[in-house]
Amino acid sequence: MNDQEISVVLVDDQQLFRSGLAIIVGAQKDMEVVGQAADGTEALEAIAAHQPDVVLMDVQMSPMGGVEATRKIFSDTTGRFGKVPKVIMLTTFDWDQHAAMAVRHGASGFLLKDSTPEFVCESIRAVHAGNSVIAPQNLAALLEAEPVPVPEVPALFDDLTEREKEVFAAVALGLANQEISAKLFLSESTVKTHIGAILRKLDLRDRVQIVVYSYESGIRR
Repeated sequence: MNDQEISVVLVDDQQLFRSGLAIIVGAQKDMEVVGQAADGTEALEAIAAHQPDVVLMDVQMSPMGGVEATRKIFSDTTGRFGKVPKVIMLTTFDWDQHAAMAVRHGASGFLLKDSTPEFVCESIRAVHAGNSVIAPQNLAALLEAEPVPVPEVPALFDDLTEREKEVFAAVALGLANQEISAKLFLSESTVKTHIGAILRKLDLRDRVQIVVYSYESGIRR
């Protein structure tokens, strides 16, 4: 494996599905499957051993499912996993609240198990590049459907400038950079700069996490 390849760990309790996925991913010139696991516990061991760039994680597994494994990955403070991988949840259902919970824990999005091989591979490349694999507006709909207590807006949010708060609100609504540019009369490069500042100040990984933050902090409710 060279430095340009994306290392991938596959986690699913259906061996036939996992093997098929391994063939598809392994056939890509820019990817390598470095590990496989059949449940969340095995996944944590594989991730610690191989420190992959991307993990494809099934939601429903036993005894430890994908949501709990994802929570453990992103809440780890021991450094057990080295670099924290990007996690894509695999689900059977289009509007899966379990997958939405995994996104709350830090996953970069989720894919349906009947997605095309091309879409799966493009999604791996997308999250590796720092993007998400769920439309923010779809995530917003999922989060709206889940009733949670509305907390107070974190004090950290006040570290954003007024312009950054405007960009934050636009991202939370699911607007793309081009749409934000037109709405706020900014160049797309300026929008990207503001989003970078928002992620840095709020310690978030990607724009999907901005959507999650906006709901969990009570900003958008």
